Order: sequence, then structure tokens, then C-alpha cells
Amino acid sequence: MSLTKKQKISLVDESVKRLKENETAVFVGFNGVSVEDFKKLKKELKKVGADLKVVKKRLLNISLKNSGINFDTMAAKSQIAAVFAKGDLTSVAATINKFAKVIKKSKKGEFEVLGAYDMKENRMVDAKEFNLVATLPSREILLSQIAMMLTMPIKKIMIGLNERAKQVTAA
Repeated sequence: MSLTKKQKISLVDESVKRLKENETAVFVGFNGVSVEDFKKLKKELKKVGADLKVVKKRLLNISLKNSGINFDTMAAKSQIAAVFAKGDLTSVAATINKFAKVIKKSKKGEFEVLGAYDMKENRMVDAKEFNLVATLPSREILLSQIAMMLTMPIKKIMIGLNERAKQVTAA
């Protein structure tokens, strides 16, 4: 079904609006991914405050140019979807990366990150950097690791003092 010019303009305007409202946009290329799998991804993304929208490459390209984002969607050989997230890149990276791994492992199609755009910093994030961010532990895990590192010297001193106290009382 072909879109009318009015519908195309409406889609471009909606994409520009989403780009302005959100902090992060992730662009993914896909082929052969089922609707059911996309529903699962949308459900997971909704939990982290993000939304997935499948957009025609040419219309997304126009939206990006209108928003001042230098990313050529026409270079992709596959269909494109955009993930719009209210949070920063770390809020959606793990979810998208996990989904891509599941699709690749199950051989249910192709799904790969083409790039992302951070609105706060006004910069493009390539797929390699995105994958690095996606594999980082969560914020909570990193904070607990830092807390453990800070308390470890005190814990060792306490163990040493406890052992010394046992020696003194035994003598």
C-alpha cells in the first residue's frame, strides 16, 4: 500500500517530534524478524521507557536531516527501525543487545544495531561503541562493586585485629 504525500509528511513530522522529545535514538537494521518477536521487543523496551518504530528509510533520512542529525539510512541494505528512548543510551542498550543475540542465536532473521544518536551530547554513536556500552554491567552492579572495593581494606584490618585478639586471649 502506497502512502499519500500527506501521510508521508505526517510520518516525517512525527519522527522529527520523537527525535526532539527523546534523549536517545538507536537505529537498527532487520530482515526476517517476525511480528511476534517485535512485539516482545516492544514490550521490553516499554519497561525501560523506550519505543520502537519501523520507518521507511527514505522518510527517516528526511527526518534526520530536518533534525540536524548526520546519519545516512539509505546505506543500510535491510529495513530500518528506530528506537526512541527518554533515557540515555545505557537505558536501552542492554535490552536491544540481548534481543539481537536471541535473534541471531535462534536464526529467526537478522537484527543489528547500525548506530545511535545521543541528543544530550549531540553526537553519533557507532555500532562498535554501542556494543561496548551494551555489555557494561548495570549501574547498580557497578555501584556495588565500588562499595565492595572501598570496604575491603577496612574488612581486612578488622580480620587482622580479630586474629590478633584471639592470639592475645589464648596466651
